[in-house]
Amino acid sequence: MSAEAASPNGASPEIRPVDNPGRRRGRARIDLRRLGRAALFGPASRSGLPDAIGHVAEAHRAHFPDADLAVLRRAYVLAETSHRGQMRKSGEPYITHPLAVTLILAELGAETTTLTASLLHDTVEDTEVTLAQVREGFGDEVCYLVDGVTKLEKVDYGAAAEPETFRKMLVATGDDVRVMSIKLADRLHNMRTLGVMRPEKQARIAKVTRDVLIPLAERLGVQALKTELEDLVFAILNPEEYEITRALIAAQDANADPLVTIAEDVRRVLREAGITAEVLIRPRHFVSVHRVRTKRGELCPTDFGRLLVLVGEDADCYGVLGELHTCFTPVISEFKDFIASPKFNLYQSLHTAVASAGGDVAEVLIRTHLMHKVAEAGVVALGNPYVPLDGPHSAATIANAAAGTAEDGARVDPSRPGWLSRLLEWQESAPDPDTFWSTLRADLAQDREITVFRADGGTLGLPAGASCVDAAYAQHGEKAHSCIGARVNGRLATLSTVLSDGDTVQLLLAEDTASGPSPDWLGHVRTPGARIAITGWLDAHPEGAAAPAAAPRPSASVTGGAMRRAAAGAVVGVPNATVRLAGCCTPVPPDAVTGFTVRGGAVTVHREGCPSVTRMLSLGRPPVEVNWGATGDCRVTLVAEAFGRPQLFADLTEAIATAGVAVVSATVEPPSEQRVRHTYTLQLPDAAGLPALMRTMRDVPGVYDVSRAQHPATA
Repeated sequence: MSAEAASPNGASPEIRPVDNPGRRRGRARIDLRRLGRAALFGPASRSGLPDAIGHVAEAHRAHFPDADLAVLRRAYVLAETSHRGQMRKSGEPYITHPLAVTLILAELGAETTTLTASLLHDTVEDTEVTLAQVREGFGDEVCYLVDGVTKLEKVDYGAAAEPETFRKMLVATGDDVRVMSIKLADRLHNMRTLGVMRPEKQARIAKVTRDVLIPLAERLGVQALKTELEDLVFAILNPEEYEITRALIAAQDANADPLVTIAEDVRRVLREAGITAEVLIRPRHFVSVHRVRTKRGELCPTDFGRLLVLVGEDADCYGVLGELHTCFTPVISEFKDFIASPKFNLYQSLHTAVASAGGDVAEVLIRTHLMHKVAEAGVVALGNPYVPLDGPHSAATIANAAAGTAEDGARVDPSRPGWLSRLLEWQESAPDPDTFWSTLRADLAQDREITVFRADGGTLGLPAGASCVDAAYAQHGEKAHSCIGARVNGRLATLSTVLSDGDTVQLLLAEDTASGPSPDWLGHVRTPGARIAITGWLDAHPEGAAAPAAAPRPSASVTGGAMRRAAAGAVVGVPNATVRLAGCCTPVPPDAVTGFTVRGGAVTVHREGCPSVTRMLSLGRPPVEVNWGATGDCRVTLVAEAFGRPQLFADLTEAIATAGVAVVSATVEPPSEQRVRHTYTLQLPDAAGLPALMRTMRDVPGVYDVSRAQHPATA
């Protein structure tokens, strides 16, 4: 399970954030060499516990004062004896790895069963200990957790070992989320000790951590692990940017911190208002500082940290907010209420920003102590999520309230949120390890979730940018193959319509359940489950996806417009065919086009360079020769790439309207690296005006490219 590494002199190298007495960055590290000596030679303490797990016991008792440590002692003894003689590349006894992983979890507040399994997590994989022995000595729960994090052998799985191991862990996580908690802590310790591996191996492990483990930590709400993993990956994959950021933080640490003065002013204001609160300065981690610098270009002294205000009750959070907005100048655009509307990963806080009398702007996070515990440790803070809740103010109760309730009024399991359920559903349909691995990374890369309401009163959680097709498969599964349309907020909409947070969607299914999806649907799906289901049906039913043509290359006359029915004499070999323009590439005159017959004998027209054309030709689908008839109004999708700035959306929309073009729909993706992407579906009165329109849009300040939409073909 471990990625052992050490420097030539035996010391454990660590990529550490800058640390000084005034600004503590990163967690305190235990001296693993000393821990290793204690693991081998140290006597038992007066408590009967070996000195090697004294740190674990101390951290565990801080969260669970009455915890029974006897089971931890037994687990440590089995782990130490079974790993005895095994050494890490650092020269330390191997037992230091499970000890360090267990300490990480103990500091986060994991309960005893998780810590027991953590001590044993490598025994079945790397020693002669069997799962049967673990079950006999420690019970079914510990056995399940150990099995869940045990890697599959390369001897048996070859190159598929890594993706299949992650598939196995995800399935196990679906039944017990503590499996992934142990895996995340295991990866964190391995990343801390990655320094002397070959650069190419460091990069490979860092990329998997970036693409899979960090998004999983984010979704499970384990911010304490996520932020340190981000910094360690940043140092390996972006060493130059890391060094620049490190130097900026070091320079700021040498200067007076204006947040100290603002924090004292906040304490005074809250004290005078009679609100009991703890006000802390929370330094940003390296990646956070880098993101702020990338977004704003220059950093202010207050950009290196934020204020954290901790209170006792929910109502106190809003009381603090009111006092801050009364006594300081609020930056209204920075206000977010994640208490009333928690994030999908259980996170709850109020976010705001205020300006001091001197003009310094400080970001402020306001939350209760229990919200803070859940924000830092996520699902780890739930303890054992499968036992009854232990009180109105327990961490599990807080997380459960954030998760909401099921349609029948029952408690929603906060340890198996919607994104995890969807992930487990589509992974069952992934035909091979490569598809699973690439699709998993793509799914985890979608960092925002929206909620849409079903017409029958339920809700659907979908990634940002999801369409009605995604909603259909999320609600109906394979029955969505027969979907023929949708109503969004009560109005008829095409299946390609992109949904927004809070929309109400009603999916319309055909009575003929034997019908299948159109290949065009692949051009506007975002969820892996929908894509895999559509692709699987098309591959299994090539005869249902395209009607055979009577002649090798019949011709069809296509007029401009989103969808036109050709006259009986416009079509050779496909009489009375319905002609549709593909939504994936939105062809307009005078584009070179080709067509394919689909279910029901309709002809779908694509631009010749569209990836869907390549895909359908590779499947042996016969093309249909098409040509443009008289030009008229047409619909086209354009993508504008720009540097983010205020009023950009308004300026682009104004430029489009000035050109006499109607906006059918518009989507703005979340900014990334100071860049934004706007996607517009437009109705043009004449296709001949398209080049001029694109030039007009490129002339808008900040826009550096405008292109026709082109969706990638499915592998």
